[in-house]
Amino acid sequence: MAALAGMDAGHDRDVANRTRRVVRTSLGVMRDQEAGRHRVRAMALAAILVTLLAIGPLVWYAVDNFFAGEHLGDVACQFGLWACIFCPALVAAALVAGWLKNRS
Repeated sequence: MAALAGMDAGHDRDVANRTRRVVRTSLGVMRDQEAGRHRVRAMALAAILVTLLAIGPLVWYAVDNFFAGEHLGDVACQFGLWACIFCPALVAAALVAGWLKNRS
């Protein structure tokens, strides 16, 4: 009866303040999670860029040797081709391992 007469305004204010605090806390948690996702995405892009910059000259060398008519039996040409095969595979394996570690 007191609520209908407007005598229970203090209780309503307490409930509204409590709800506001819960919503504000939830918003902070959601913003932290979003910032974490942005950080992970930025680190992945940086890793890909560094990998491409590190492997790029090696790929250029291997393709140049391959199209220049070098023998595939040449040690330098074989090393370049194997490096072009193994480096991206190792990077992919590291990315998958990191993804699985974060997932579990």
